[in-house]
Amino acid sequence: MADAAATTGTLHDLAPCWSCKGPVSARAPFCHACGAIQPPRALDHFSRLNLPVRFDLDPADIEKQYFGLQRYFHPDRFAAKSAKERALSLQHATNLNRAYETLKQPLGRAEYLLELQGRKIDGEATIADAGLLMEAMEWREELAQAGDRAAVDAIIDRAGQVFDAKVAAIGEAFARDDLAGAAKLATALRYFSKLIDEARARRARLEA
Repeated sequence: MADAAATTGTLHDLAPCWSCKGPVSARAPFCHACGAIQPPRALDHFSRLNLPVRFDLDPADIEKQYFGLQRYFHPDRFAAKSAKERALSLQHATNLNRAYETLKQPLGRAEYLLELQGRKIDGEATIADAGLLMEAMEWREELAQAGDRAAVDAIIDRAGQVFDAKVAAIGEAFARDDLAGAAKLATALRYFSKLIDEARARRARLEA
């Protein structure tokens, strides 16, 4: 179940298998000797999905890595195993789900990258940027005045275009290691994500 690459490493990279007590690479999910599933290691979400630590990732690559790894750890594969192995498989599957849910969307990926750099974005904080605050007030006023589906759809389309532009801008900020700029854009990205959700909810109410 383990490949040759997983068996290499220094003594500092090895840990004893809980089942057979043989040496296992610290990053190996299965024992090289007995094949027993190992406890999940402390990894960031990118490493857990075998992805480079960067903002610009192809969503198809994220999905491919997630579903490929999830096949190995799905609890159904361990239904006939011991209680410990079933519990470990569930831990692996849960960690993979958490990594996937965080990285699959640009906003989650941006906020997580900033968190890895010590810049946690407070999603509940009020908008501090005066320009963004004024822009937010204008968008909300327009949404409040939208009286039919066509008007709301127009807001959703325009807000989506702004969202996409900010995704491109935040990618450029990360590429030049401008974390302050990336954090500012992430705040704007969060606002436009919420605005689009609110507009869709308003459209549903108008259709009801």
